[in-house]
Amino acid sequence: MLRARQKIGKYRIVRRIASGPLADVYEAADTIHKNRVALKIPKTSGGIDEDDFLREVQVALKLKHANILSVRDASYIDDNFVIVMPLGKESLADRMVRRMSTARAIDIATQAIAAVAHAHANKIIHCDVKPENFILFDNNVVRLTDFGFAKLSLKTLKASGSGTVDYISPEQAMGHPKFQSDVFSLGLVLYRLFSGHLPTWPFEWPMAGNSRLRAKLRPELIAVLRRAIELNPKDRFSDAVQMQKAFERVKSPTRRQRSAKKPVAKASGKWRELQWREFQTHFKSVLDTRYKCRRCEGPVSEAMQGCPWCGVDNPSRGSQTTMPGHCPRCERGVKHDWDNCPWCYGPGFESEANRHYPDKRYKARCENEKCREPLMPFMRYCPWCRGKVKRPWAIKGSRHKCKSCGWGIVQEFWNFCAWCQKPVQKR
Repeated sequence: MLRARQKIGKYRIVRRIASGPLADVYEAADTIHKNRVALKIPKTSGGIDEDDFLREVQVALKLKHANILSVRDASYIDDNFVIVMPLGKESLADRMVRRMSTARAIDIATQAIAAVAHAHANKIIHCDVKPENFILFDNNVVRLTDFGFAKLSLKTLKASGSGTVDYISPEQAMGHPKFQSDVFSLGLVLYRLFSGHLPTWPFEWPMAGNSRLRAKLRPELIAVLRRAIELNPKDRFSDAVQMQKAFERVKSPTRRQRSAKKPVAKASGKWRELQWREFQTHFKSVLDTRYKCRRCEGPVSEAMQGCPWCGVDNPSRGSQTTMPGHCPRCERGVKHDWDNCPWCYGPGFESEANRHYPDKRYKARCENEKCREPLMPFMRYCPWCRGKVKRPWAIKGSRHKCKSCGWGIVQEFWNFCAWCQKPVQKR
């Protein structure tokens, strides 16, 4: 085991990041290039097979993909075989212990599936898909690593029961890994990502965390996860490429609804669609109602606290935002330079930048004389000084105001105030 400040070649050890049964991973400083890297060094005891690490390097060099961790260098240094890789921020296992928005989880799942699908497209079975082997980098990029157990798909595949017990498929535990084995492990990773629970044998539905899963995901997405972790390999996706296609078809509600053939609507449904269409003609650009309510599918904006059509709370939850980040509490979009969430003012928000970025969406200024930072329409709180926005926001093109909160409403269309969720009193 190497110690902090110890030098190995041109690298100075900073700290140990992880330790497994086969190798240790260290954060190290490159004293020549003046940057930080990750060093993977096999343990010298326990009968370690160096061929596994040589294979890891060779496989990583073969797989060129944005979601697969590359190898910068591999060589013998001071009688140690050292693999040099880019240094990530943390593993997915570390990230899972903190609150995460559904939109962020779907983004991570999309990248994780893409990584395994690329390996399968190149006839490579990873054999150890688990949260610890997905590394998170800046800009929320996810990369798959640790191909030490990877096997090339041949007509006759012989392999040991390598892998991590918690995520291993039944057939892989018996020494017969298949592409479906990676699909099974990936399904367990994603189930834990969305539900917060890792399923255990015998994997009978409903499993632990099922209620949370149903609250977060639509039935079509749950069906993808359920098929991925079927006990019989023949009942799963044939590989991650097929799983990726199924996931992409159902992960975006708007995309699915545009492409699907809609059944003939009833008269009431047609009237509501006409009403929404007319509303969008007049107010879409003003209110930025680009999203669909998660209950009634009416047009809503991210800033709305409630759906103006059906009254459901946080109607855009789970939608993909145009902002660079998400609030972990309300899941609405946020900018990296904000100090607080301007929509829910909840705990758990962390700013990710020290500089302020311009944005054409800023339309007003904070009334706090010590702040005077810019505000976007319909913000409830200033993202800079945490002050509550006291001046009611008006809606251009509508002269009506909510009698409860004083904010602008579109009385001729709305059933509820989108800001305080009180019923709109029709004249």
